[in-house]
Amino acid sequence: MAAPQAIEQTGAGAALDRAALMSRGRPLVIRGLVRDWPLVRLAGTSDTAFAERLAALDSGQPVDTLLMPPEAEGLVGYNAALDGFNYEHYRIPLTLGLQRLASYSRVDRPPGLAIQSAPIATCAPGFLEHHALPLLEGQVQPRLWIGNRVTTPTHFDSQHNIACVVCGRRRFTLFPPEQLPNLYIGPLDFAPTSAMIGMARPDRPDDPRFPRLKQALAAAQVAELGPGDAIYMPPLWWHHVESLERLNALVNYWWLSVDEQGYTTGHALSALFHGILAYRGLPPAERAGWKRLLEHYAFGDGDPLEHIPQERRGVSGTRTPQVLERLRELAKRHL
Repeated sequence: MAAPQAIEQTGAGAALDRAALMSRGRPLVIRGLVRDWPLVRLAGTSDTAFAERLAALDSGQPVDTLLMPPEAEGLVGYNAALDGFNYEHYRIPLTLGLQRLASYSRVDRPPGLAIQSAPIATCAPGFLEHHALPLLEGQVQPRLWIGNRVTTPTHFDSQHNIACVVCGRRRFTLFPPEQLPNLYIGPLDFAPTSAMIGMARPDRPDDPRFPRLKQALAAAQVAELGPGDAIYMPPLWWHHVESLERLNALVNYWWLSVDEQGYTTGHALSALFHGILAYRGLPPAERAGWKRLLEHYAFGDGDPLEHIPQERRGVSGTRTPQVLERLRELAKRHL
């Protein structure tokens, strides 16, 4: 099996902006993007210095925290019966989570602990003053992820994502969207996180339950990031993220695409579930017909109504505020 290829990378000094990243359609590692953040510099001194400063920013608001038994090997996932998950969920202050991580760092086979997607504006608002990301012009609110040697299984985001490592090291394994059939995704509506996850482990390519995983790994892209490094991941790129040290921290930024009228196209995942409801149970011939209709009107690159005057194209015409409102009305009516 061929080794995964390295994710394309650039340096922090490269001319980058949000629009340029979004137009790429593929991931990019940005070395040193946040190397001047005060917390990143402290992480270079010691885990203790980093944790003490972060604890000083703690507002006391509880954050979502997962605790996994040692036998889970830090992998967030399902239990053996697939009717539950392999962790306990808590809401605790950030400082308490850091204290638990410090105690676990002295244990040979510790439990896995992961503080997940904590809104920084709520749990550590003082962070924002000295840890800006000019690339996003302050328009996106960051989230904090902290843990020991834990692994977030293969999943995708429906939004654009920049993830910045501020402490420890993380290995990102990314798969392009077309590898979906080879990733053995779990139930769409029953996952440890808000996103559906892969059941196959990239570190176990010979698992006989998942023979197509090797095809996905042949198309994978991999990068290891240290403090100050960042990665841009486009929507729908699947990613498997391993935290490699006793203490790891990451700050990420999610944002949705908008069209030329400034309309946030945040309904795609909802449309997927509605599509399953509407089309999956149809006879094959009908399903094929609807697929062609969707490809023509929703996914095609051409103009499906070029034969109709612009002013008479209705909801398929120019996406003015009036047209968008009409589309919303029709969607609600037909749900």
